[in-house]
Amino acid sequence: MPPDTPSHPVNIEPSSAAPPTQSAEAAYAALKRDLVRGRYAPAEKLLMNELKARYAIGVGPLREALTRLVGERLVTSVSQRGYRVAPMSLAELEALYDARAELEGLLTRLAIERGDDAWEAAILAAAHRLARVSDLHSGDDMLDLWDARHQALHAAIVDGCGCPPLLQARTALFDQAQRYRHLWLHQTVFSAEALAAKRVEHAALVERVLARDAEGAARALRDHLLTPVAIIQQRLAERGWA
Repeated sequence: MPPDTPSHPVNIEPSSAAPPTQSAEAAYAALKRDLVRGRYAPAEKLLMNELKARYAIGVGPLREALTRLVGERLVTSVSQRGYRVAPMSLAELEALYDARAELEGLLTRLAIERGDDAWEAAILAAAHRLARVSDLHSGDDMLDLWDARHQALHAAIVDGCGCPPLLQARTALFDQAQRYRHLWLHQTVFSAEALAAKRVEHAALVERVLARDAEGAARALRDHLLTPVAIIQQRLAERGWA
């Protein structure tokens, strides 16, 4: 691949000498990733010219991408005043994680009540894949791999609930919490001690779920989901974001 070719899908006019331009979808994905990973500070103004250059995108597709991010509460928009990164706060952090823990507990209880053999098999497979991620690296590839398998395990647990509207609400809460969650994730994945502790937590959680211990699993899950809050509070303070 030539060095000046973007890694994202592009729309290129064959006869044009202009630089390649990303699609709105590709720019949305790249900008969202940067927002979640803290490339932009909370409340920072997003300058259109800089975004156009950084993400190789035109004004129309860029506005489309920003509008989607406003809907996901990662960006704010003020009429005639442009776009800013959404603020972050300790109050929002605590509210989001409390809501996630409560909803995840409800979904887990329903899944234990309604899940079948295929549901149990999916949990075991997801847990096995996550447990196999043991090598620590310094790059984002390790973080992305562990987190993808981590999310897959939790999704496998709640998928047995059989209630799409509740699962959609879960996804919405997860999206809102992503910036906070990433502060915890980066510290956890690159710490051998923290990663080992998470393996123990996940093994205990899976054991309770497969034993159909609804209340025990819900309690364990709440503790598991709320553990990152103290770490995130510390990281926010270190960055001066709260």
